[in-house]
Amino acid sequence: MRFFNPFQVLLSWRLIFCVVLSVICVACSTAPTKSSTSNETVNTEAWPAWSREVLLNALSLKGTKYKYGGSSPETGFDCSGFVQYVFKQSVNLALPRNTFAQSQLGTAIAKQDLQAGDLVFFNTVKNTISHVGIYMGDNRFIHAPNTRGQVRIEPMVGYWAQRYSGAQRLENEVNLAQQNASNLP
Repeated sequence: MRFFNPFQVLLSWRLIFCVVLSVICVACSTAPTKSSTSNETVNTEAWPAWSREVLLNALSLKGTKYKYGGSSPETGFDCSGFVQYVFKQSVNLALPRNTFAQSQLGTAIAKQDLQAGDLVFFNTVKNTISHVGIYMGDNRFIHAPNTRGQVRIEPMVGYWAQRYSGAQRLENEVNLAQQNASNLP
């Protein structure tokens, strides 16, 4: 006949508790994922001369928080405020403040002809151009994404590929702005 041993029961409960706790910890942890911004080698040599200053300025703002209606590094940026700020600061080109108006400037570019510095537009709400970023080459763009984010580089795949709406090249406008700036006394 076996007698009840409280010490053995306590040890078995501890063992069960440890096993359950280990299973929970393993289940709740996630494998490290590669961030879309973790492997960001940027080949500036491939950038067209007209867009180099634009892209270097945009990269310097990476990590700036998102702020709806924001248009400066101090307050944060929304997508069109980010693009407007970058072009004004880097090449003295004044762009409109909203995404749709920005999409009406420059020369329309087919997706296969994208160059670094082109503006890329997306439909993130039904039937309208509602988001803008600056193309960087290698199917990546830099933008101010949303209220949960900050200025970052992302690949144009998945969500962004499905919502891609078009692109505009501002090369002529940039060259004209730089020419006008150089003619000032």
